[in-house]
Amino acid sequence: MNQFLGTIDWIFVILYLIVIAGISIWSIRKSKETASDYFLANRNLGWWVIGASILASNVGSEHIVGLAGSAAKSGVVLGHYEMHSYIVLILGWVFVPFYMRSMVYTMPEFLERRFNPQSRRLLSIIQLLSYVLTKASVTIFAGALVFQQFVGVDFWTGAIILVVVTGVYTIFGGLHAVMYTEAIQAIVLLLGSFVLMLFGLKEVGGWDNLMHSLPKEKLNFFPPLSDPEFPWAGILFAAPIVGLWYWCTDQHIVQRCLAGKDERAARRGTIFAAFLKLMPFFIFLIPGLIAYQLHAQGKLQLDDTNAAFPALVKTIMPVGLRGLLAGGLLAALMSSLASVYNACSTLYTMDIYQKQHPDASEKQLVKVGRIATGIVVLLGMAWIPLMSRISGGLYNYLQSVQSYLAPPIAVVFLFGVFFKRLNAKGAYSSMVIGFILGVAKLTIQITKDNFSPDSLIYQYGNMNFLYFCIYLFVFSAIIMVVVSLLTEKPDEQQIQGLTFATTVSSDKAASRASWNAIDVVLSLIIVAIIVGVMIYFSPLGVAG
Repeated sequence: MNQFLGTIDWIFVILYLIVIAGISIWSIRKSKETASDYFLANRNLGWWVIGASILASNVGSEHIVGLAGSAAKSGVVLGHYEMHSYIVLILGWVFVPFYMRSMVYTMPEFLERRFNPQSRRLLSIIQLLSYVLTKASVTIFAGALVFQQFVGVDFWTGAIILVVVTGVYTIFGGLHAVMYTEAIQAIVLLLGSFVLMLFGLKEVGGWDNLMHSLPKEKLNFFPPLSDPEFPWAGILFAAPIVGLWYWCTDQHIVQRCLAGKDERAARRGTIFAAFLKLMPFFIFLIPGLIAYQLHAQGKLQLDDTNAAFPALVKTIMPVGLRGLLAGGLLAALMSSLASVYNACSTLYTMDIYQKQHPDASEKQLVKVGRIATGIVVLLGMAWIPLMSRISGGLYNYLQSVQSYLAPPIAVVFLFGVFFKRLNAKGAYSSMVIGFILGVAKLTIQITKDNFSPDSLIYQYGNMNFLYFCIYLFVFSAIIMVVVSLLTEKPDEQQIQGLTFATTVSSDKAASRASWNAIDVVLSLIIVAIIVGVMIYFSPLGVAG
């Protein structure tokens, strides 16, 4: 038993695991005979479960550790990605009505309804590859490191235990088990990290003292255009593109809304999630700044900025509360893995297997979904040795890779619901060309040392990832519009109810009845908080 955790700490961890086991067993015992039961929790979940589950799906152990590490290294600039609460609102107010009316299981299925089967197949393949090679593997790798430091179990044993445990309740419980355990995990995670932030602020003499003692450049949301990594124009416009793809079109996020009992529950779930999404900036990123300051004062050993979060826990958290943090980080790992497992099984079963076996029974679909989840578990475990080669900032790595994959998908979904004239050929061309350009950028970036620095290939691979994201978004949009205008109009009957212009009056009335003034006011409060934070961390505020 690691001396880092005392007896009281272990009581916290064990109690947490007992609660998760109890919820999982309760959920597993509920009926999972139909695809709707297994993949979408019978479309009967309330807003608070949806909101908590969305946040828990977003926040993984690599997110916590990586975000604190990026703050210690680069300051608050990557907080732009944590200010995406307004994009979660876009999911609820703009996209949810179309998703709920279409009664789809997956995002690729929605693309087929709006465009064609080829678009569905391509998006399914892209999402499955990205889940297995980035989301699952990076989460397992970062989680195993955290488990090793906090619990004292060696890297491989900790990774395998957590992967298997998470896989078991995901396989047998389906989305119902995933979302209810995520709701509990979100509470544990937020509470533990909030306590750490409070202890950290006390250690550095309070908020004002921290803000006044840090270098101004670390508090600037808008670095100068000369900044080689995060120029303000790049971060300001590229972050929303990645956010639009992630929050509004990614299966493992949107699937929580699809499980809502109605449009009202789904939208209010996104509003609740948007409020929760404001918290990571303070409880994950600010501790990174605190760790940097304590290190500067000689009160904390910080050889690697990626270790900022666990180093802070070891240095300032008293025995007893360390277990709360250990439980929170276990929660982050398990919830992220569970959501990826379930999203992968849903994508494979509903978008690939069912298309090949249209006569498959409901029980057969559930069986295939469980097998698919098990395969993803095994692939995640098999990928662990390769992930040990990753070094540097995991959070930066994830954001850069997402910047290469997100733009064409974001274009197709966003333009698809706003402009009815855009057709399947335009969408498919945009996705194919955009995907090729993104993968080429990633490949060349990895191998750029093999090319002359003066060559166009080297320059392409060396381009700032934020600017590349913006250019790829604009280029993908041009491809989609031009190809669509040069080819035939889409069939009006096919796109009925899938764009703003083709939504019938009865659907508009039903959607309008699903929200009230309270929903609008709460959404505006979220936007006001975001604007306030951005002004505060700008040359007009503490960075001035």
